[in-house]
Amino acid sequence: MDRISALRNIEDALRTFERGEVDLATTERQVVNVLRTYATDFEGEDELAAYRADGDERAEGLVVVATSPEEAEARVRDLLDADDDLHVTVDRLG
Repeated sequence: MDRISALRNIEDALRTFERGEVDLATTERQVVNVLRTYATDFEGEDELAAYRADGDERAEGLVVVATSPEEAEARVRDLLDADDDLHVTVDRLG
């Protein structure tokens, strides 16, 4: 899914919510699903890709964009303000 399609799908979800056709929880699920699909299919410039973190509970499931697994792991540590004691591995999505 490209960025334009993702934005359109999110707009559709918000429009449906604004018309009162769905509740907030449903809208949240729809938006999260769009973002997850977008991240899974993400292919950025300069060899950027999406990576999902596994490991310690606070890192579990985080998705970051990076040019390599090493950079992705460093980004997860930076986001969590964690040091080397944090157990984390990353897998490329898509």
